[in-house]
Amino acid sequence: MRYIILTGGIASGKSSVSNMLLENGFSVIDADKIAHEVLDKKADEITNTFGDGFVKDGKVDRKKLGELVFKNENQREILERILHKEIYKKIEEAAIYLKRQNKPFVVDIPLFFEKEGVYESALTAVVYAPKEKQIARLMQRNGLTKEAACSRLAAQLDIEQKKTKADVVIDNSKDLIHLRKEVEKFIAILRK
Repeated sequence: MRYIILTGGIASGKSSVSNMLLENGFSVIDADKIAHEVLDKKADEITNTFGDGFVKDGKVDRKKLGELVFKNENQREILERILHKEIYKKIEEAAIYLKRQNKPFVVDIPLFFEKEGVYESALTAVVYAPKEKQIARLMQRNGLTKEAACSRLAAQLDIEQKKTKADVVIDNSKDLIHLRKEVEKFIAILRK
């Protein structure tokens, strides 16, 4: 199935864009949300792979696991192998359901370009914010140091590269009013 993909970098504003799409009658299949659900289902496998310290009371300590995998590409690849098939399956199931219901939808996949070839796209839209804004938002939102925020950004394809690969760029470098206008333009493209 070919999807309309919403992507971007960490703290670029995908959640804000998703909320605006929801307000306008679109459904959003959120790959991160699905990943969190799958992660907890795989708690035993996480313990067996990474050790006891990453699971507490049957729930994966995402912050602690994130610290490990964002610093170590090999560990990140191992985690992705554990999660990916089930995430893909759940996205596909949700898409089939929405298509049968004749509901318009987009699929929010933050690492779409990093995993090129995994998902087929009919159209890709990048939510863009300059790297400095991403770092500031990430530090504020997640309570991270600048070093930790930069480490997380470094684990993803640079936002400027994502911008050049996209069919549509939704600019989130200014205020909320500007972002709302950008989303309106995107919706107009989708309705065509």
